[in-house]
Amino acid sequence: MTVSAISPTAIPLTVGILGAGNIGRPLGRHWLAAGHTVTFGSRTPGRLASFVEPLGDRARAATYAEAVESSDVVLLSVPHPALDDLLDRFVEQLAGKIVIDATSPFGVTEDGLFASRLGTGITQGSWTAKRLPESSVARAFTHFPDELLWSRGTQQRHFWGMAIASDDAGARQVTETLVHDAGFVPVPLGGLDESAAVDPGGALFGLFSTAAGLSAAAGRTA
Repeated sequence: MTVSAISPTAIPLTVGILGAGNIGRPLGRHWLAAGHTVTFGSRTPGRLASFVEPLGDRARAATYAEAVESSDVVLLSVPHPALDDLLDRFVEQLAGKIVIDATSPFGVTEDGLFASRLGTGITQGSWTAKRLPESSVARAFTHFPDELLWSRGTQQRHFWGMAIASDDAGARQVTETLVHDAGFVPVPLGGLDESAAVDPGGALFGLFSTAAGLSAAAGRTA
């Protein structure tokens, strides 16, 4: 069955999703329902045929390169160990585009606590922005449990908060739009250097709450 529009956005976007897994698939379905065009990028796009075909004419499966080329906004949702090579390959093609990093540098300490593999003093968002100096980088969709992205964004639309961060006003606005169109309430944290709360070990990592609850947990006023 073709995805039907729930609440079409005012300005449809072309979105490329690099990594059609537990994050990319539900978000892509939300964005298609909101009226956007989505290209699901994969190393093996043929394997996505059974997933993409029922989604309608605005959805297609393609290689990573094709997804980047055809899109104005790109979501990074590959497993974090694959991110370094991916950015090396497409740094030039991603120039001038809005890039939303939903990857997670997931690690666990000897005490069994979540921790960022990047260590202290650097956030995932700022790390990606340094790797993509000609792109407008935002951070979103990383702290929310991925298995709930579809159900919460569909059954309880605009109840749950989603933290975002960016140094670029335009990227922040587009990310807020895509968060809203996925069924969540955007909760700005500030710039990328201020986004440690959504990285592993951060105050918001793994947390799903209302916008006010996220703001309070991050130590910010709602």
